[in-house]
Amino acid sequence: MNSPRTILFIAFLVVSFFLYQNWMVETAPGTKAPENVTSTQSSNNAENSDVPSGSSAVSADVPESDQPVVAQRAETTVHVRTDVLDVEIDTRGGDVVSTHLLKFAKTQGSEERFQLLQNSSNNVYVAQSGLIGPDGIDGKDGRPSYNYEQESYESTSEVIEVPLTYTAENGAVYRKVFTFTPGKYTVDVRYEVENNTSKTLETQFYGQLKRSVHSGESGSMIMPTYFGAAYSYDEDKFEKYDFDSMQDKKLNVTSQTGWVGMLEHYFVSAWVPKQGQKNRLYSRVANGSQAIIGVIYPMTDIQPGSSKTIESQVFLGPKDQDAMAEVVEYLDLTVDYGFLWWLAQPIFKLLQFLQSIVINWGLAIILTTVIVKALLFPLTKAQYVSMAKMRMLQPKMTALRERYGDDRQKMSGAMMKLYKEEKVNPLGGCLPMLLQLPIFLALYWVLLESVELRHSAFVFWIQDLSTKDPYYILPILMGASMFLMQRLQPTPTADPMQQKLFQYMPVIFTVFFLWFPSGLVLYWLVSNLITIAQMLIIYRGLEKKGINVRNKK
Repeated sequence: MNSPRTILFIAFLVVSFFLYQNWMVETAPGTKAPENVTSTQSSNNAENSDVPSGSSAVSADVPESDQPVVAQRAETTVHVRTDVLDVEIDTRGGDVVSTHLLKFAKTQGSEERFQLLQNSSNNVYVAQSGLIGPDGIDGKDGRPSYNYEQESYESTSEVIEVPLTYTAENGAVYRKVFTFTPGKYTVDVRYEVENNTSKTLETQFYGQLKRSVHSGESGSMIMPTYFGAAYSYDEDKFEKYDFDSMQDKKLNVTSQTGWVGMLEHYFVSAWVPKQGQKNRLYSRVANGSQAIIGVIYPMTDIQPGSSKTIESQVFLGPKDQDAMAEVVEYLDLTVDYGFLWWLAQPIFKLLQFLQSIVINWGLAIILTTVIVKALLFPLTKAQYVSMAKMRMLQPKMTALRERYGDDRQKMSGAMMKLYKEEKVNPLGGCLPMLLQLPIFLALYWVLLESVELRHSAFVFWIQDLSTKDPYYILPILMGASMFLMQRLQPTPTADPMQQKLFQYMPVIFTVFFLWFPSGLVLYWLVSNLITIAQMLIIYRGLEKKGINVRNKK
C-alpha cells in the first residue's frame, strides 16, 4: 500500500470515527436497562410523585405519593461551605437542592463557580433522600419539615456535621445528619432513628437523583459527550441508561453492590448505598420531563426503646478517577474512554505522571508524544524503508503490468513473487500508521473526558486545552507540517485522482482540526514535527546506501 492511499484510508477512518461518535451520543446504543425491568405504565399518582413506594419486592411499583414533582423551594435552607463544596439543604425533606463546586469555574476565567445541583423553575437537579415504609416519614402525607440547629456552616479544614431533627406524632425521633469532609466530594448521609414507642418501627431508606431531561447538552459533532443516567450493579460494572431508555423501560433490579448516578461532561452525581445488602435500583420519568434514578434499602426494624443508624453516601463532584475510586468500585468508569479504554487509561496515567513533574498539561502532552514516537520509531523506520523499496520496484511493476495486461490473476501472482524475491512487504508502509490511529483516538478520549484538562492553560493564547484554539494557530501549523511531510515523501505513484486528493489532504485536515480540542491538535502537530525529523534521519541513512527517495516532484 503506497503512502497516498494509506493517508487517504487513515483520513477516512478518522472521519468515520467521529461520525460514529456522534451517532453513539445521539442514539446511545448500548444504554439499556437489564432484562428484569417493569413497564412504564403506571397510575397518574405514581407518575406525579417524588417518593418511592416502601416495599422490598423487586416487582413493587416505583413511586406512589401525592407529592408533586414540580420544583418547590422551602422557606429555609441550610447553607454548608467547605473547601470544595458550597451546598444548600432544604429543611423540608432534607434534600440537597444546590451544589457549587468551588474548585471549578463556570466558564474560563469566570469568578462564578460551576453549579452541579440546582432547583429552579426551569431546571430541576436535586439529590433527594428519605425514609419510607410503614413507619417512614416520607410518603403520601408529604415530606417532614426538619428542625435545624443553625442556618449556616463553614470550614475548610474540619469535618462539618449538619443535624436535622424531626419528631413524629408517636414520639419517635428521626435525625438526618449530613457529614462533610474537607477535600472530599462525598457527603455522608445517615439517619438515626430513636424508637420511643411501644411497637417495632419498620422503615426503608431511599436515595434518588431527579433531573430535568432537557437541562444538559451533548456537545458537538466533533466533541460529543454523554448526558444522562448510569448505574452499576452485580451483573454489570457500568451501564449508561439514557433518558429515552428510561422512558421505555424502568430500571428495577436488586443488587448487593453498585450505585446510581447522573452524568454530564466532566461532572457526576451518584448515590452510593451501603454495599453487601439487597438494595433495589429503580428509575422512572415523571411528567415526561424529569428523570429519576435511585436506590431503596431493605426494610429496617427498630425495636421499642432502641435506636438504629442507616447510612449512605452521595457523590457530588468532578469525574476525578482517583477520588471516585476511593468512594465505591466502578464509579471511576463514569470517565468513559470508549472501546479503547484499555489504551486510554495508561495514556492518562502517563500524562498525569508527566504533568506532576512539569506542572503543565500542554508540556505533558508534548512529552507523551515524544515518548510514543520514540517507541514507534522502529516501525516508522520500517515504514519508510518499505516505501523506498516499493518505489525502487516501480519500473519492474510497470513492466509486469505491460506484460500481463488485464489478466489480474497472473498479475497478482507475478507481483507476489516479485515482493518475495526482493524481500519487500507491501503492507510495510501502512501498518505503522494504522498502529498510531488507536493511540490518536485513545488520546482524543482522554482529552475529551478528563476533567483535569478542563480550563488547563498551555502557553500564551492556549488557555484551555480541552477546547478549540481560539485563533486557529495550532490547526494552521498542523496543516503546514502535513504539507511539509508531503514534500519530503517520495513521488506518489497513485492515479491522478488520488494525487489530487493527496494534495488537498493538508487543507482538509486543517479545516477538520479547527474544532478539535487544542490539546489534541498540539499532539498531532508535535507528532508531525517529530515524524519530519525522523524522515530526514531515515532518508539520509538510505541515501548513504545509494537509495534515492527524495526526487523532486
